[in-house]
Amino acid sequence: MNLKGKTAIVTGAAGGIGYAIADRFLREGVRVAIADVDTEKGGKAEKVLSSLGEVHFVKADVSKKLDVHNMVASAIDALGDIDILVNNAGIVHGADFLELSEEDFDRVMGVNLKGAFLTGQAVARLMVEKVEKGGAPGAIINMSSVNAVFAIANQVPYSVSKGGVNQLTKVMALALAPHGIRVNAIGPGSIMTEMLASVNADPAAAARVLSRTPMGRIGEPSEIASIAAFLASDEASYVTGQTIYADGGRLPLNYTVPVKTDKK
Repeated sequence: MNLKGKTAIVTGAAGGIGYAIADRFLREGVRVAIADVDTEKGGKAEKVLSSLGEVHFVKADVSKKLDVHNMVASAIDALGDIDILVNNAGIVHGADFLELSEEDFDRVMGVNLKGAFLTGQAVARLMVEKVEKGGAPGAIINMSSVNAVFAIANQVPYSVSKGGVNQLTKVMALALAPHGIRVNAIGPGSIMTEMLASVNADPAAAARVLSRTPMGRIGEPSEIASIAAFLASDEASYVTGQTIYADGGRLPLNYTVPVKTDKK
């Protein structure tokens, strides 16, 4: 993937998809700063991932501008540069539309959308300065979701925030294209993270997930990490402003599919 020697920040990387992306980058020879609000999990992730390469953990709430500033400064101090940014940090809050509080709406939007804006802007400014000094342009990857397209009635701020991430990706791509900086997004479907593992443990819930997934299985975080590696590399040198959906065929589906069940 021609990533060896590059540096990256991956937010929300203490677990799940962010951790898988950090793992893949390190295996490709990338130096990685992993950021997360969870200090305990982040420290453990740093310790495990350090066996693969140079990794640095920094605690950061991406919804806060000062945290973002300190995160970027810490990454620069530890790694010396930023060639790749993955805006992966995200949260969910389930509530019926009529019951959703303003505070919970703002909290999800603050991390998922505002966080991607603040971090993207801060890193993009450094990338532009680097290009103006003759350096190579970088790549930014935002984490979207199939829920940017689908509407889920009890996931109002999450769906709205991910729709915003798609549009933010396009705007950033257009604004940064004159500098050669590429901006793309990944839209995962059902991926086997800790959150989905609990759903998968319920046979009825697992059947519902598979009924809307033509490929008949739940995706792995490593499969999303592979897309991130591609988008960060020179192999994707003419790709910008796009959202790549990895959803097992869910988006084209306009019906549910039968699910095989074990008969006793």
